[in-house]
Amino acid sequence: MAVPRAAIPIRALIPNAVTVLALCSGLTGVRFAIGGEWEKAVAAVIVAAVLDGIDGRIARLLKGTSRFGAELDSLSDVTAFGVAPALIVYLWSLQNVPGFGWVLALAHAVSCALRLARFNAGLDTEGAPHKRLGYLTGVPAPVGAALTLSPLFLAFWIEPLLLGEMAARAGLVGAVTLGSAALMASNLPTYSWGAVRLRPAWRLPALAGVGLYAGALFSAPWMTLTLTTLAYAATIPFSVRSYARLKRREALG
Repeated sequence: MAVPRAAIPIRALIPNAVTVLALCSGLTGVRFAIGGEWEKAVAAVIVAAVLDGIDGRIARLLKGTSRFGAELDSLSDVTAFGVAPALIVYLWSLQNVPGFGWVLALAHAVSCALRLARFNAGLDTEGAPHKRLGYLTGVPAPVGAALTLSPLFLAFWIEPLLLGEMAARAGLVGAVTLGSAALMASNLPTYSWGAVRLRPAWRLPALAGVGLYAGALFSAPWMTLTLTTLAYAATIPFSVRSYARLKRREALG
């Protein structure tokens, strides 16, 4: 006699539904790119990043975490932040790079998949940063997608001044895509938001900063996103130095 399976509570499906929405949003970005609607294409990937940022928190809040949800999240990430940005930048510019444009697009998608596989397996190489020290290994997939798409942010902001020429656009996109792919697949220590701790005195200034950032994002989205990606890239040397200092301190006991 077959044993009936236990019923799945609805609350356990909510975070999975958010993850599926993130996947669909990323693929919708590809659909917009095919139609030449570039701003909508990039916006769809950004929406996917927002959904990806909240699905895990919703799962923990509703006590709906599961192995199935973790695997679904990784498949969604590689689609929304690996495949979709690669196709968007290829259709926008890299297809004009003779011979190597598609290879550069593939580099982003493959590096994103490798980064997520390494995260799932938990197999950090010798000397890679450890979660207990508050660092990530390499650049997270949503951030890697933002870095790869940053030339589009810049073009939407100041294209008449800088990126009107196709050759200049293709060269910039190729270099940024390759650099983003390298950062995702690297063993560099990068800062993790989960490890950030604020002193009580900084609580109100931090909340005010969040409000100002949200206002800037709505009033001048492409300028704000361009400056945000540049600011994040600038933090990487500091995270490497900070991690090295913590490792030396740990070694000395």
